[in-house]
Amino acid sequence: MTGKERFLAACRGEAVDKTPIWIMRQAGRYLPEYTSLRNKVSMAEALSTPEIAAEITLMPMKRYDLDAAIVFSDILPPLTGMGLDLSFVPNQGPCITHPIRTTKAIDRLGVPPATETMGATLDAIKIVHRELESRQVALIGFAGAPFTLASYAIEGGATRTFAHTKALMYHEPAAWDRLMGKLCGTIIDYLTEQILSGVECVQLFDSWVGALSRYDYERYVQPYTRQVLSALEPKSSVIHFSTNTGSYLDCIAASGGHVIGMDWRIPIDQARKLVNRPVMGNLDPCTLLGPWRELMPHARDVMQRIGKKPGHIFNLGHGILPSTPPDNVERLVDYVHEYQHEDA
Repeated sequence: MTGKERFLAACRGEAVDKTPIWIMRQAGRYLPEYTSLRNKVSMAEALSTPEIAAEITLMPMKRYDLDAAIVFSDILPPLTGMGLDLSFVPNQGPCITHPIRTTKAIDRLGVPPATETMGATLDAIKIVHRELESRQVALIGFAGAPFTLASYAIEGGATRTFAHTKALMYHEPAAWDRLMGKLCGTIIDYLTEQILSGVECVQLFDSWVGALSRYDYERYVQPYTRQVLSALEPKSSVIHFSTNTGSYLDCIAASGGHVIGMDWRIPIDQARKLVNRPVMGNLDPCTLLGPWRELMPHARDVMQRIGKKPGHIFNLGHGILPSTPPDNVERLVDYVHEYQHEDA
């Protein structure tokens, strides 16, 4: 099987010749060629220049036998198109200077088409799609989920308490509904355009939703996430990824997605029983910081827990860390592919 065939078959829960693997943030700071390029261009320039974003997307594909590439982008730029002032601050991360804190601010948000606001990323997808056709590797697009984008927009940056987000959610439910509705429209349009531009799969990142209880998720988030995923599932393979949600992963799965991705905090065999569909994951990214003699048993544990059951895409439980040795990634990719051959 080609990498694309293997990856898409696993998304459908079908048997494959070996376990497909890709790695979240695989085109990133752990690669010396990425660091070299980023020393010359800013994050904003890399995101807004299709040729640069395409070059970064392809960097790990030239090093490793990965089954899928993921377009180099970020979950937050769609918020800029809606009217928020997003910047990427060195050594701090994304920052929104004027967060949404009032109902008037929510009502002022626009929902322009992705072709107008995210054209650079869509053009990067077209470039990468052409490059990957001969290699027969799948191309993944992505977007942030409604709750995660809402939290960024309201908090303005990283947070531990989500106090502003929850305050709005609890005290202004009608405004919360308007905000989430606008975000749903933006996300659906953006991911649809990514599919039209050439991606074979899309991933919805709900990186911050683990801040909620099961009750709050079901009441304040699930209807909107379900709206997004139900609109996309007929158009493409869809991965639904979240973190810190092991205690209600069944609710996450009930929101939709052909594949459910999870972090390393829940054993993947337990997760699979909860979601009852193909799964993605879930090696702790920190294991890649250790020597192979320590990394390999962790990778083997994930593989053994899945066993011969079809419908598994190997990945980390979150994005790869900048201090990861690139050689460890190569050994991991080879190990995952070879393990499947040995287990056949």
